[in-house]
Amino acid sequence: MSKTYNVAIAGATGAVGQEMIRTLEKRAFPVAELRLLASSRSAGRFMTFRGESIPVGVLDHDSFEGIDFALFSAGGSRSLEYAPAAVRAGAIVIDNSSAYRMDPAVPLVVPEVNPEDVTDHDGIIANPNCTTIIMLVALQPLHQLSPIRRIIVSTYQSASGAGAQAMEELQNQTEEVLQNQAVTKSAFPHQIAFNLFSHNSTIDDSGYCEEERKMVYETRKILHDDTIRVCPTTVRVPVLRAHSEAIVIEQDRKISVEEARAVLAKAPGVVVVDDPVANHFPMPVEVTGTDDVAVGRIRDDLSHENGLALFACGDQLLKGAALNAVQIAELLVAS
Repeated sequence: MSKTYNVAIAGATGAVGQEMIRTLEKRAFPVAELRLLASSRSAGRFMTFRGESIPVGVLDHDSFEGIDFALFSAGGSRSLEYAPAAVRAGAIVIDNSSAYRMDPAVPLVVPEVNPEDVTDHDGIIANPNCTTIIMLVALQPLHQLSPIRRIIVSTYQSASGAGAQAMEELQNQTEEVLQNQAVTKSAFPHQIAFNLFSHNSTIDDSGYCEEERKMVYETRKILHDDTIRVCPTTVRVPVLRAHSEAIVIEQDRKISVEEARAVLAKAPGVVVVDDPVANHFPMPVEVTGTDDVAVGRIRDDLSHENGLALFACGDQLLKGAALNAVQIAELLVAS
């Protein structure tokens, strides 16, 4: 009989938590018991898993007895408070927040990129930022062909990156604008409907915001190379739930467009969408609800002899969060 595991989801009622539940079911993860945890506001709700109605309990320090894997998507402060309790109870924590990502003792894992790091942990494994995941799934096959020395990336980030309330705000604002009503702002500092703005995270003295700094330092940690230069610009756009990225890379040697397209077509977690004749390239509406990162617009960088440009798009709630976490759990089960 195959082994089964007790799994807890902290933050089960949020947008990512709900996708974790669906992803565990879709991928037939060997769950014996699923324990759903959230704040006291959500306690008592019921959610469905494999046709069974499961009550949502309150996340506290005693929530993890008997749990094998604890998937956290409850925010950084809650991860810092409750993840150590889960580890003490014997669970392996897979954390979707930024709380542990840059901790030297915590591996930061994208299964298609650095699966070997998954076993080198002390009870906690970190999920990278969604923009970093999508970018590195697209770039890892090219990095293996020839080391990448520099990345210039501009992101077009969906409302889902700020949670379910932000997605609802985009929908509500769209209706308000179309009906010539005053726009109501809550989740975002600026109007998101029919607009775009620089990512709404803290900007430090370097001029880069927190989201951009994550891409720099997480990329170096995942690829185990502190010499890689990364220059990101992160932008919020009026899209519900898929992030897009325009990426330019500089490599040790020149990689042809044909060589790049061929290796990407065979890469795990990647689907090539690159049809210049039909002007058909990766789009949020086509990757929403799908697992793979779509890559297209593969072309020479006209400004550098060893440069290559491409466009990537991935579902922020899935590969950018929930799916990556479940894939990490699958690696642990396999190992």
